[in-house]
Amino acid sequence: MNKVDILKRADIFYDLSPAQYEMLAAICEERRARLGEVLFEENTPGDEMYLIARGAVEVLVDPSIVSGPSTRKGSGPVTIATLREGQSFGEVAMVDQGLRSASARCAEAEALLLRIPRDKFIMLCDTYPELGYRVMRNIAADLAFKIRGSDLAIREQLLWRPRANA
Repeated sequence: MNKVDILKRADIFYDLSPAQYEMLAAICEERRARLGEVLFEENTPGDEMYLIARGAVEVLVDPSIVSGPSTRKGSGPVTIATLREGQSFGEVAMVDQGLRSASARCAEAEALLLRIPRDKFIMLCDTYPELGYRVMRNIAADLAFKIRGSDLAIREQLLWRPRANA
């Protein structure tokens, strides 16, 4: 697997120099996952992000975490997105050290991921501020896109009303 080629396919690593791709590739670790394997759980600390090299990953949220006891019994986590090759997840952990906002689970027989540890990534950004600026700018754009999509979905849920028969 050529890590640089995988990094080049990801939007969050857009507009980097060949040397910057090589530096990022040097801190990436391969991780394989099997169907149904949970990569991380919602409301747990996170200190890494992932890039999908091959396969698919489901992003899940558990409505009972915010809904309380009135939530349907046994409803469990709900898949809000399925991510594929070239997409990233867990990137909020690179920006802050808060709890995970969702769970991630392997959605195919096998997935190949690049794991990027936060400590190594931050050290790289501190050492090479231009690289740090570009990647953080791209992460911000990616997160803004995801927030806008979530906002539209929430508005649709809140504002949608069935039509009365005419």
